[in-house]
Amino acid sequence: MVVVHVSFARPEMEQTSPLTETIAELNAAFGSFRSHYDERLNAESARSDELEKRLNRLGLGGAGVAHEARDAKAVHKALATFVRRGDETALAELGGAEAKAMAVGLDPDGGYFVAPALSMRINQRVWDVSPLGRLARREVISTGDAFEEPIDDDESGATWVGESEARPATATPQLRRLRVPVTEIYANQKVTQRLLDDASFDVGAWIEAKIADKFARAEGAAFIAGDGVKQPRGLLTYPTSTTADGARDWFELQYIPTGHASDFTTPTTSASPADVLIGIAFALRAPYRANARWLMNRATAGTVRKFKDADGRFIWQDASAGMPPMLLGFVVELDEEMPAVAAGTFPVAFGDFRQAYLIVEKPGIRMLRDPYSDKPNVLFYAYRRIGGGLQNGEAVKLLKVATS
Repeated sequence: MVVVHVSFARPEMEQTSPLTETIAELNAAFGSFRSHYDERLNAESARSDELEKRLNRLGLGGAGVAHEARDAKAVHKALATFVRRGDETALAELGGAEAKAMAVGLDPDGGYFVAPALSMRINQRVWDVSPLGRLARREVISTGDAFEEPIDDDESGATWVGESEARPATATPQLRRLRVPVTEIYANQKVTQRLLDDASFDVGAWIEAKIADKFARAEGAAFIAGDGVKQPRGLLTYPTSTTADGARDWFELQYIPTGHASDFTTPTTSASPADVLIGIAFALRAPYRANARWLMNRATAGTVRKFKDADGRFIWQDASAGMPPMLLGFVVELDEEMPAVAAGTFPVAFGDFRQAYLIVEKPGIRMLRDPYSDKPNVLFYAYRRIGGGLQNGEAVKLLKVATS
């Protein structure tokens, strides 16, 4: 609205005319009207703001269909009263027990508007995989269901003779056969086609990676403790004795006892629990010592880490820049498949595992994605052919928790 004030300049001594007085009266009346109008407008604006706040605080959800219908009728009635009469009393009454604030905590009261942020990565559990699969000898075959190899573990006969003595035939060496069958491991994961279509990341690739990881861990466990029935035969499942090399069977392992029924021997002024580890290190013959390693789990390593020699020096060297931990000058490999220290167990192995253990496999993991056999599911079928077994019982020594 534009208000025009009309005034006429006149000489200071000039007398006021009737027209001038009329215009002045009109201006004064209009100013009073405008002031009153502004007050009413400001009051209406404040009341409208308060009404908007109250409406925003009215809750309509959270107590079932009947409760929602009752709330809706009450709100409509209060709004109708306010529109007809400008009466805020009904709204004030409605804003009591029935009104509540919108909040994130309840989905019907606004929580649906707040969606969680979905990460594009998966926080995965990290599993331990036996290092024996990396340390052992591997042979890849493309045909057949087993690997066979001759073993020369015997020697030729020879004897000293005089100049004129007869030379009868001497004993000829005997051969043996090493046979490692190829066993099978499989997985068959079922996923709905809708999940594959609608998921925000590649579920299929994730399933395939999980299968490969599980295969690796299952193989590592079998290489240590597998019974050889439909799975590889584990290193620790072969016969053992205290008999030295050359006097026991080729597929029999030599062990050194701790001297205690359920633990390492108790340290004294003349003996240390480290003595048995020194005994194992020197029980292994020179041809196998160049590539020899220790194999034990973390708990056993934590115990061995505290051992000292006769001069009070630790026999364990912690890992340094680019170097693994060392025990008596040989690398330590941590394998969680190795048993803990307990009566009758073999918690530590030492040797050249490439000469001691053989792994035979057919190349790769065979994967089949099958969307046809079990609709509406997709089957992720995978299998792998692999076997393992001892190939040289002289290339590794064991520690046994026993008195003898």
